[in-house]
Amino acid sequence: MPDNASSARRAKAKPSMGDVAALAGVSSQTVSRVSTGAEHVRPSTRDRVLDAMRRLGYSPNSAARALKYGAFGVIGIIAHQLSRTGESRTVEAVIEAAQDEGYTTTVVDVVTPMSTDVSEAAARLSHQSIDGLVIIRAETVTPAMLSLPPGLPVVVSDSRFVGHHPAVGADQVNGARRAVEHLLGLGHRTVHHAAGPVDSGPAQLRIDGWRSALEGAGREAPPLLRGDWTARSGYEAGRSIAGSPEATAVFCANDEMAAGLLHALHEAGRRVPGEVSVVGFDDIPLAEHLWPPLTTVRQDFTEIGTRLVELLLRQLREDKPLQDVHEVVPVDLVQRASAAPPMD
Repeated sequence: MPDNASSARRAKAKPSMGDVAALAGVSSQTVSRVSTGAEHVRPSTRDRVLDAMRRLGYSPNSAARALKYGAFGVIGIIAHQLSRTGESRTVEAVIEAAQDEGYTTTVVDVVTPMSTDVSEAAARLSHQSIDGLVIIRAETVTPAMLSLPPGLPVVVSDSRFVGHHPAVGADQVNGARRAVEHLLGLGHRTVHHAAGPVDSGPAQLRIDGWRSALEGAGREAPPLLRGDWTARSGYEAGRSIAGSPEATAVFCANDEMAAGLLHALHEAGRRVPGEVSVVGFDDIPLAEHLWPPLTTVRQDFTEIGTRLVELLLRQLREDKPLQDVHEVVPVDLVQRASAAPPMD
């Protein structure tokens, strides 16, 4: 007669493929085919097998499935500061695009964009059975600094990795240039810039576009107002702008900083756009509900996420690297009520 310990061990044992087959009244081979999504399984049989899996709490062994079929059906994502709107919207777009292709995702939010943190996150994800990796903005990390598991397909939302990994990103420079040219076209003598953090690649690209537009128009670039993407840092920049009567136009590195800047200008009694015009970047959902509604540069996060997944799957399906591929997603200037000609 079996002892209680043996009975408990059997009770806790994970259900096997054979258990599912017995309950569903099919062969283990049929259960395997259903588990891997193979075709040529009758719908009634598939439903019976899936019902047996649910009843038994059976989960297919992903490692064994990968050994047999060469794929786990999982994409890893490395992000930095998911609390930031642009970061979270890009990750959301990647997850949706992966799901549309039948893949699940595993996300790691690194504390800092240092090479060791990103490399460790990549190694950790590779041990969790992933088919490929999406890195959302490596920030200060360069290709030479990044250590990735050999043979792992990778895509990066960062143009600095072209020649090492395929990259997809919004046209940051042109977007910033269009924002500044719009303000200059309204008649402003120059445009101040509330910039993103010094360790951010996108922030630097937007600075480049801002400077390029001013230089192209023969205008002097005012000193940078440095922020950190947050509304609080935009508020501090706005307090500085409010104390400069000659400042009539500001391009903010993102919409959240623009929201903080609008707050500070309102507190100081500087009218927008009557005395100061403001343009943001990203077109987050909140932008059109600020007062006044914010003129901004729209990034197509859905398109970015879709293209990142497409490039990753091309590597998986074609089994060849795409190091030199760099796809740039266009941006749009969305004109609302926060920018107008300067007062005479």
